[in-house]
Amino acid sequence: MQTDPHTHQALSVSELNREAKNLLERHFDWVWVEGEISQFTAASSGHWYFSLKDTGAQVRCAMFRRANGRAKLQPKTGDSVRIRARVTLYEGRGEFQLVCEHIEAAGVGALQVAFEQLKARLSEEGLFASEHKQSIPNDAEYVGIVTSATGAALQDILTILERRSPHTRVYVFPVPVQGDGAAQRIADAINQADQLARDGKVRIDVLIVGRGGGSPEDLWAFNEEVVARALFATSVPTVSAVGHEIDFSIADLVADTRAATPSAAAELVSIDQNELLQQLDQLSSRLDRAVGRSINELTEQLSALQKRIRHPGHALTQHRKTLLQLSGALQRTTQRHITTRGAKADQLMTRLAAQHPKQQLVRHRGENAHLQHRLLLQIKQKLHSVKSQALYQHKLLQSLGPEQTLNRGYAIVTDAQGNVIRDANRQQPGDDVSIRLKKGKLTAEVTGRAKD
Repeated sequence: MQTDPHTHQALSVSELNREAKNLLERHFDWVWVEGEISQFTAASSGHWYFSLKDTGAQVRCAMFRRANGRAKLQPKTGDSVRIRARVTLYEGRGEFQLVCEHIEAAGVGALQVAFEQLKARLSEEGLFASEHKQSIPNDAEYVGIVTSATGAALQDILTILERRSPHTRVYVFPVPVQGDGAAQRIADAINQADQLARDGKVRIDVLIVGRGGGSPEDLWAFNEEVVARALFATSVPTVSAVGHEIDFSIADLVADTRAATPSAAAELVSIDQNELLQQLDQLSSRLDRAVGRSINELTEQLSALQKRIRHPGHALTQHRKTLLQLSGALQRTTQRHITTRGAKADQLMTRLAAQHPKQQLVRHRGENAHLQHRLLLQIKQKLHSVKSQALYQHKLLQSLGPEQTLNRGYAIVTDAQGNVIRDANRQQPGDDVSIRLKKGKLTAEVTGRAKD
């Protein structure tokens, strides 16, 4: 604004400062300025105030709470920094100043400095200590994945799991993996998965947290403290798979295991089904051999038992033969005794007849009567013995006869002519047969012959 020299109109101080502020802000857009911090102050309001200087000059700077809340480093006096700021003027004091929106370390870069600062602090707290690390299952059946639902990392993991272990069940917790709020969303998903597992609502054997590669800025969400603390607190074993092999994050240090890539993480937690199939084939072969040996042994035992076991019909035939032999022997013995005694009696009668004297006749008659009495007595005794033996043999024959066989549950099958059927092959379908049981008889018709 120009003043008219003829009117001598004066500006107020406020007007002058306002005009100067507007002029500066219209002339300058955003600027990058590099220098050394001096007189740094963190006010109770959350705002930062400091000067930025070099060897020849200095400028006042302000970084308000909204902006410094996004800062990746905590500056201090003496730090060399690079800031992005708006050029303005503080009207109240007429002070030229820079309103800083972004700050980073000069030369090294803010992200790296912030990374190293957080790394040192978390390491001192023990978040990276090996004693807190959990073992990772190599054959997980239930896998949780915290990553972007549309990213290549998820597809890489799913492809590997489908190829190696198609039976594995996957639970995806979709989150943004970069940009404002991404770190908090990732931490919330980790906490959610852990809570579901603790409550028994969802079984999760291992949790993969990660994304594909990118710039340090793209990967920065996994360098945030909130993600690190969520990983440290979870009870579920965790695998960090952030970026590519050359990338390394705070999440990699806190997690129970680091995988170079998302694909490597999937291979780490799964077992190749081809290996399982090979193991199953080996076990199947061993089982077949063991079963074959058992069958052969049992077959040999069965054959030995079959040789030792005799059919009841065979035993009945043998007993019947023995009974006939005993019966024949009894008859022959009885006849022999009768013949012998008869012969002796004939001899005595002959001698008696040869004795003409009457006295001798009487004596011999007495002797003959005595001998006859003894003979009859012996015959009776022998007949009683023979009768007892015959009764015993008869009872034995009865115990081995068909009636007892029927009592034991067997049946006698006869054809229409009353002949006992011993061979099923001699009967034809349609033939009538009679089945004799212990009680009663049954009639039946042959419908077919079963194979032995």
